[in-house]
Amino acid sequence: MATLRDLRNRIKGVKSTQQITKAMKMVAAAKLRRATDAIVSARPYTNKLGSLVGNLFTEEDKATNPFVKVREVKTELVVVVTADRGLCGAFNTNIIKETTAYVESLKAQGINPLLYCVGKKGYDHFRKRNYTLVGDLIGLFNSLNFSYVGKILPTALNGYLEGKFDKVTFIYNEFRSVISQKVIVSQFLPVPLEVQEGTSGELFIFEPSQKDILNALLPQYLETNLWKALLDSNAAEFGARMTAMENATTNASELISSLKLTYNKARQAAITKELLEVVSGANALKG
Repeated sequence: MATLRDLRNRIKGVKSTQQITKAMKMVAAAKLRRATDAIVSARPYTNKLGSLVGNLFTEEDKATNPFVKVREVKTELVVVVTADRGLCGAFNTNIIKETTAYVESLKAQGINPLLYCVGKKGYDHFRKRNYTLVGDLIGLFNSLNFSYVGKILPTALNGYLEGKFDKVTFIYNEFRSVISQKVIVSQFLPVPLEVQEGTSGELFIFEPSQKDILNALLPQYLETNLWKALLDSNAAEFGARMTAMENATTNASELISSLKLTYNKARQAAITKELLEVVSGANALKG
C-alpha cells in the first residue's frame, strides 16, 4: 500500500502535469482563433476559383490538357499531411490509419504508391516501414506561411507532368469545429472539374482568350488548393490539441480528487492506529 509520502508526491506530480496541460490548452485556443480565421477566409476564394477554372475548360481542353486529362494510373503520389508534434488526441493516428488503408488498396489494384510526407509524425511513421518516400517537409507548422506551397507543389506538379506518376492525392484533416476533424482523401491531379450548371464559358466573351485566362488561373488554383489543405490541417491540429488538453486537465482534476480521498483515508487510518496504540499503552500501565 502506498505511504502518505508517496501519495503526497503523486498528488504534487499530477498537479504539476495539470498546470502544463491547462497552459497548453490556452496556447492552442489562442492559436486556433487565428488558424480558424485563416481557413474560413480561404475557403470561399478556393471554392469559387475551382468552379471558375472548371467552367473555363472546353471539351477540347478536357481531352488534351495534361492537367485534366485522365490517364491510366500505374503510379500514384500520395501527399499525407500530419502534425509535427503529438499531444493532440487521435489527430495523427487517424491520418496514418487512413493513409495506410489507402496505400494498401492501391497495391491491391496493382498501382505503385509513392508518399510525400508533410509533418514529422507521418514522416517518422512511414520512413520506418516498407514505403517509398519521394520527399518530406518538416517543421512548417511552427510558422506556417504561403511560401511552403512552393516547396511542396513542384514535386507534385513536375512529377505528374513528366509522367513519374499518373495521379496525385492529398490526405489531410479537414477542420469542421473545435471538437470535429474529418480525414479527407482529395484528388489533386488530374484537376477534378466542378462545372456549375448555367455558367458555361459559352455564355461569356473572353478578353484575352479563354485559354489564356485558363492558363493564368490554373497555377493559382493549384497553389490555393494546396494552401487550403495546409490551413485546414493546421486549424484541425489546434482544435484537436485544445480538446485533448482540456480532457487531460479534467482527468487530472478527477485523479487529484481520488488521490486526496485515498490520502485522507490513509491519514485517518494512521491517526486511528496511533490513538489505539496510546490507549492500549495507557491501559497496560494501569493494569
